[in-house]
Amino acid sequence: MSDFTSNFWSVYVAGITLVSILACGLLLWFSGQAKAMTANDNTTGHVWDGDLREMNNPLPRWWVWLFVITIVFALAYLVMYPGLGAFGGKLGWTQADQYKAEVEKGEREVAPLYAKFSAMKPEDVSRDPQAQGIGERLFMNNCSQCHGSDARGAKGIPNLTDGDWLHGGTPEKITETLTLGRIGNMPPMAAAVGTADDVKNVANYVLSLSNSPHDSVRANLGKEKFVACAACHGMDGKGNQALAAPNLTDNIWLHGFGENAIIAMVNNGKVNQMPAQADRLNASQIQVLAAYVWGLSNNAKTK
Repeated sequence: MSDFTSNFWSVYVAGITLVSILACGLLLWFSGQAKAMTANDNTTGHVWDGDLREMNNPLPRWWVWLFVITIVFALAYLVMYPGLGAFGGKLGWTQADQYKAEVEKGEREVAPLYAKFSAMKPEDVSRDPQAQGIGERLFMNNCSQCHGSDARGAKGIPNLTDGDWLHGGTPEKITETLTLGRIGNMPPMAAAVGTADDVKNVANYVLSLSNSPHDSVRANLGKEKFVACAACHGMDGKGNQALAAPNLTDNIWLHGFGENAIIAMVNNGKVNQMPAQADRLNASQIQVLAAYVWGLSNNAKTK
């Protein structure tokens, strides 16, 4: 790991910076000392367009002093702020501290607004236009990368608008999910089910639970083998939110539909992770975001 934590590049950049500032100073000094060969009329002998002659006048004083001020400012900046390798500058300024201060300032400014939402029921927050606007922006910035801008998810990523919840769809459960994150784990079950033919029979039985197209003969044979799956999904296949075991009877397929997709799940299992948001959002933001997510699948029913 030492190759990735070396301070070579910071020292390299600091060196280039100092050399560049020194070179600017030397250039200014040499330009003031060098004397070009001139004629008696103080021209260099270069003529353009017949009568346009190059003079050998010194640089304007204001230009020279502006150049000097620029060099002094650059050196003073490197003394006061980070820029020379591991040297942090006399002012102790860091990007991290500035970011933290700006975030804290923003939180202080919106604290009264979030206090209003905290005093409301989650159901009421989900219908408040101002809270909806904030919740939508929080969702777009933190959740849409996986669940999509329309919150309808994708293969392997839950649809948040259909009312089908792995861990529970109450505002409290959604808040818990956002705060702590979730890890869903379906272990490979092929060995527990039996032979490859048994796995295929179970797949058809699972399809039959939601009245999906299936082979009824295989489904009848697979019913007995389904007992290996019932510990999580229940004998009726309706799932168990305490274990995040999906409901197999509602015709909603998170990881793909059809016999082959179910066989792959039984054979290989699946691990899904929803990252915790507590380190990115404060409790007030999570409360508003949870109400917004709850409203995606509940407010439409009441309209």
